[in-house]
Amino acid sequence: MNMLSHLKHHSIFCCVLLLLVAEHSGAQSQVVRWMRIGSLHNWYSSYGSEMEIGRTGDANDQNDGLRWPAEFQFMNNIAGKSMWIGTTNYYDRVLKTTLSHKVVAVGTRSTDPATEIMPVSMKMVGKFRSPNVLVDGETATENKLNDKVDEVDPTIPSDRLIINELHTALGISITRKVYAFSQQYNDNYFIYDFVFKNTGVRDLKGTVDADTLTGVYFFFQYRYSHGNEMFKVGPWLLNSIDWGRNSVNQVIGYDLNVPGFDSVRAQYSWYGRVSSYPFDDIGAPFYTTDGHLGAVQYVGTTTLHADKSSIDKSDDLAQPRTTKYVGSDTGPQTNDQYNPLQMTRKYETMSAGHATQTHADALGEGFANQWGSDAGGFAQGQGFGPYTLNPGDSIHIVMAEAVDGISRQKAFEVGGNWLKWYSANDLGPFVLPNGTSTTDGKVYKNAWVKTGEDSLKRTFRRARQTFKNNFTIPSPPPPPNLFEVNSGGDRIKLKWGTNAASAPNFNGYEIYRAIGKPDTFYTKVFECNASNAVHEWDDTSALRSQSYYYFIVSKDNGSTNTVQPGNPLRSNKFFTMTNKAAYLQRPPKPDLSSIRIVPNPFNIRLRSFGDRYPDRMAFYGLPGVCTIKIYTERGDLIKTINHTNSTADEIWDSLTDSRQIIASGVYIAVFETSDGKRAIQKFVVIR
Repeated sequence: MNMLSHLKHHSIFCCVLLLLVAEHSGAQSQVVRWMRIGSLHNWYSSYGSEMEIGRTGDANDQNDGLRWPAEFQFMNNIAGKSMWIGTTNYYDRVLKTTLSHKVVAVGTRSTDPATEIMPVSMKMVGKFRSPNVLVDGETATENKLNDKVDEVDPTIPSDRLIINELHTALGISITRKVYAFSQQYNDNYFIYDFVFKNTGVRDLKGTVDADTLTGVYFFFQYRYSHGNEMFKVGPWLLNSIDWGRNSVNQVIGYDLNVPGFDSVRAQYSWYGRVSSYPFDDIGAPFYTTDGHLGAVQYVGTTTLHADKSSIDKSDDLAQPRTTKYVGSDTGPQTNDQYNPLQMTRKYETMSAGHATQTHADALGEGFANQWGSDAGGFAQGQGFGPYTLNPGDSIHIVMAEAVDGISRQKAFEVGGNWLKWYSANDLGPFVLPNGTSTTDGKVYKNAWVKTGEDSLKRTFRRARQTFKNNFTIPSPPPPPNLFEVNSGGDRIKLKWGTNAASAPNFNGYEIYRAIGKPDTFYTKVFECNASNAVHEWDDTSALRSQSYYYFIVSKDNGSTNTVQPGNPLRSNKFFTMTNKAAYLQRPPKPDLSSIRIVPNPFNIRLRSFGDRYPDRMAFYGLPGVCTIKIYTERGDLIKTINHTNSTADEIWDSLTDSRQIIASGVYIAVFETSDGKRAIQKFVVIR
């Protein structure tokens, strides 16, 4: 069994175990909420941390979350997280002895939600709900399932806010808040706000038995991984890339030298070189196809605030006190809150301090997959402490997690140029980020990829500014609350809601279109301003045999943009991006002679009428405009359909005008045009 198979088998076992524990012990089953309103998407667990394959339990989903840029498949950047809480000289009421170290944990591979870190509640609050997005009358957005807003509150500072509450066996209760923004300059990070309070509540029954806790550490682990696309669809054959064997981890604490900013503490990771390839693979170029770079992301966290103590609530610039990298396999990844030796080992990891040399500095220009003895690679470790918590005391910690790098378009451009240099001896010259040029394709490629480091630091600065401003940033107009796309015979018709028009500084809409698939590049095909704003538009440039995907954004006049003054702030594309294709349907027929009813007979039990319209029937060969009246065999009119879409096709959901499902029997369809021409056909329904 290879290492990945071993790890995945182990993780599946642990995930099954934790679910069984929850099911049979009265613990709350896992609740999952997605943050997916910006360019960075991630899932969150009510267990307080997002464990390895903890969302689906499927081994194929080990690399799952922190997806950026999120409209493209397999842009995941995380294999697993964990949260550990430890204390010293603790009297354990189960073991009836004093332990040198007591540690409770969730992740990276297991948890006990019944007796260790126990979820109490989780909800997502939205400033507004996602729009209703329809293509040809059907829901056509991932948000329908994955943007589950439990409560609407237009007064919250962010566009989405997750509130997660938990108890622990130590008597420390946790409130975790996750803030997400959709504004285009702040949509690639999440802010995590933790309050750890010594309530003394030790179980889900609410039993209170408080101790003074000493040497308390709060520890977070991040197993970043950057090779999902290459492993899933590219030429890379190494499983280890997908689980983060070659991730490179850096730790920095630097002064921004910008007025209004304090010193920033950050840990971040990127795709490191792999020894198996005959070229320098920074950026992971698709060397057998188009050369595009599949791993340009820099991902990590920055500390925004950590209390100095339970009494002194000022920000402690010495936190986190532990920033050592941790072996993803050899580190103490499993949990047993009644195993003293294991807990001591975990506590030593939590309180290890700072490495004399960071992982990135120790690796240098070496091969990341060959460095160190851990076959699973190395994860970021981040420990805050030690704190003393008397009953009623609390500690407040705030962090931001972000992903950034060169754009997907730039990744194709740079990778394509690199491939010309690598495979065809094209010497360019190639323009570097600083404006100079080089004939060395490797230097060119690597220089562009490494600009992602500065981009990530810029994102950290924006997150820090947002926190300092009490989570308040300029907001764009809301997206239209309805976006409808309807296929036609000679055009695709789009229309949308009017709600955004009343927003301050509103200045119109933009519509973007992709061809062939939704996870590709979009082109702007329509724009209007406030002075000529409309709420419908026909795409007459669509071609037959092509499939089309769209999104619409509202925009303002740029007056509130503090990053690029004058540039409009736009609602986020993910609110309205369609995931079902619209296309030109068959052109209308000149008369009623070609009409067909499909299927006939209509046997609902067979469910055989394709994937696009299951359990529906179609009328084909129609003129562009006509009326269809459906009668029972005895002459009762049960449905009138006004066919007006200028195509030869009309779909019927088999419901009557009174919204009743038609019963088995023989029915008569009467087709009439405005000039009085008529055709009659029978069809049979079998239920």
